[in-house]
Amino acid sequence: MVNVSRASRETASSSTSKGWVAAMAEAAAPGPALWGAVAAGPPAFLLGFLVGWLVKPSEDTAALSDLNVRWDLISQMKAENIKHFLRSFTKFPHPAGTEQNLRLARQIQAQWKEFGLDSAELVAYDVLLSFPNGSNPNYISVVEEHGAEILNTSFFELPPEGYRNVSELVPPYNAFSARGTPEGDLIYVNYARTEDFFKLEREMNINCTGKIVIARYGKIFRGNKVKNAMQAGASGLILFSDPADYSAPGVEPYPKGWNLPGDAAQRGNVLNLNGAGDPLTPGYPAKEYTFRHEVGEGVGIPKIPVHPIGFHDAAKLLRNMGGPPPPDSGWKGNLNVSYNIGPGFVGEDSSRKVRMHVHNYNKITRIYNVIGTIRGAVEPDRYVILGGHRDSWVFGGIDPTTGTAVLQEIARSFGKMVQGGWRPKRTIIFASWDAEEFGLLGSTEWAEENARILQERSVAYINSDSAIEGNYTLRVDCTPLLYRLVYQLTREVPSPDDGYKGKSLYESWLRKDPSPEGKEVPRINKLGSGSDFEAYFQRLGIASARVRYTKNRKTDKFSNYPVYHTIYETFEIVEQFYDPTFAKHLAVSKVRGGLVYELADSKVIPFDCQDYAGALANYASGIYNLSKKHEPRVKEYGVSFEPLFSAVRNFSRAATEFHRRLAQIDLNDSLAVRIVNDQLMLVERAFIDPLGLPGRPFYRHMVFAPSSHNKYAGESFPGIFDALFDIGNHPDPPKAWAEVKRQISIAAFTVQAAADTLKEVA
Repeated sequence: MVNVSRASRETASSSTSKGWVAAMAEAAAPGPALWGAVAAGPPAFLLGFLVGWLVKPSEDTAALSDLNVRWDLISQMKAENIKHFLRSFTKFPHPAGTEQNLRLARQIQAQWKEFGLDSAELVAYDVLLSFPNGSNPNYISVVEEHGAEILNTSFFELPPEGYRNVSELVPPYNAFSARGTPEGDLIYVNYARTEDFFKLEREMNINCTGKIVIARYGKIFRGNKVKNAMQAGASGLILFSDPADYSAPGVEPYPKGWNLPGDAAQRGNVLNLNGAGDPLTPGYPAKEYTFRHEVGEGVGIPKIPVHPIGFHDAAKLLRNMGGPPPPDSGWKGNLNVSYNIGPGFVGEDSSRKVRMHVHNYNKITRIYNVIGTIRGAVEPDRYVILGGHRDSWVFGGIDPTTGTAVLQEIARSFGKMVQGGWRPKRTIIFASWDAEEFGLLGSTEWAEENARILQERSVAYINSDSAIEGNYTLRVDCTPLLYRLVYQLTREVPSPDDGYKGKSLYESWLRKDPSPEGKEVPRINKLGSGSDFEAYFQRLGIASARVRYTKNRKTDKFSNYPVYHTIYETFEIVEQFYDPTFAKHLAVSKVRGGLVYELADSKVIPFDCQDYAGALANYASGIYNLSKKHEPRVKEYGVSFEPLFSAVRNFSRAATEFHRRLAQIDLNDSLAVRIVNDQLMLVERAFIDPLGLPGRPFYRHMVFAPSSHNKYAGESFPGIFDALFDIGNHPDPPKAWAEVKRQISIAAFTVQAAADTLKEVA
């Protein structure tokens, strides 16, 4: 541990955003033990330190003034304002490509200008979107032997009270589904995961070729379900939300409670883009000059029809299924049906088939991002980005508009500070993305258009998607570079949780969701995908984070919040059931806003490379342990993980040495500060491989990527993980194990290259 030298005191006092916890943290380079002491309350030596600060003139007086700026910013944020923005933004449906969503974009743009941002512009792209056919609705039917349809599923959801007269409500559909009317026997495939199809094909000898399969939502991204169904040979896929995955015990369906009604169906895109952006212009911005693939040849577009239904309709389809019973309890939901696998029906229904009617159409449509800026006063060429999407499937009461409302309140608070004469050191970019629900299109197109600039100049990207997906505790997914800053900020934000009055957000978070790696700190998750940080983190290597409130992972077994992507996701469900006082929204706003402030205004960028070193060591051990399941083959093919472990050790030594030098830096030497800041900014970039992952060229981060089998989940050392996946059943073992060795070498090189970026500049 470093002594509190003059240099380290200057580090603390010169950073415009450092509070007293942050000042002591940076001065003493604390581990978890010191963090715990600080969180518990300032001990005698810390009080003495503060007294010394209060009586020192000049630079420390300036530091206290800077601290006041930070608190002024946070104090600007009001729960009532977030509530107002949420109510305003959810009065009408606003899917991407609609006039309502363009009006909302212009409203946000006008407000940003009113708030005092230096600029607020609309940036347009022409991307491929997918819509249901209003004159030829989608549905599923059961067909008798002679072709008569005897059972049709619902065409729409019943609008909730207060929304009955709202026009242009989008019925349930899966965007980018293929059109068609396939007919065949029905097979129940559980969650349509890779392992579910393995179970059917390898253990139960059930062939899905030419069949229509039905799967419940949950566990993995719906696009992965479609990909798996296609690979299994299915001719169509029906999706439904089982009460086991979208209902909480003892809770009424909406509007009396926050559970899913039986007629509700989850909308959502079913693409497999793997980071490509617009399906017709993969890798390049969808502008007027860009070459486009033909509409029918877009990247990641399914080749089979897909359609979602409510669980009332699903029960009608599943009730008379034949075939074997479910292989285990994990295949049973909470419907009053047998969950038999099929194929087809039993008894009098044995001759009946299922027919899908899907008539969606794809169309090149203009979308609009709103981009606002506050120009930095010292380093205007260094960017901190706060972005979240605006488009929703219907009203978007939770996704995304709780995040949109928080973004708006943060922008308002920063704007008011600017109007009062303050300006951050670095430029802050605010972004309201369009068409996230159609495959992260708005954010990815802007990243593609500005990739060269962003790679050179971006410090960090903070995501502002949904602020809540539950109301139990905080959830953070971020790069290890930001672990310590997140822990610092949450110690300085009051907890909004019941029973934690007077406690910090950090304390309630730690108590409710401790890290599995070490119970002395709260859990922080890996970044996967499923939101707009993807292009910035996975493709460009910009340090990223997302923060929101979530459910209790131990007791809440439902997959997502129950009304996810349905018509029942309204302002009222948030106000009545999730966060009546909007205190949790406010806490999220303070953490997101605090991250932006610290990253934009600290003299030294507040990244910690030593935390990254610790994470790399854990990930390397984890992937090695995964390989031990195949230990005889590992030895047979001469597979060694030592190059990776060696590179991780080198990174750890480089990180330790870098932070030792950082503690001694002369903060009045602007060139020295710029050098270390560039090293900190670019360390995440060092984990990017321009060739990308095998089969996924737009996922270029060699340490983190979305799982190949579930886009929502993050994998560490994904190249090695994918090479090891199901390797025991690979038809060409020598080739498979050669790929494992190749991926280990790529990972080792990447980690070593990142270590080299931290070395002292000659």
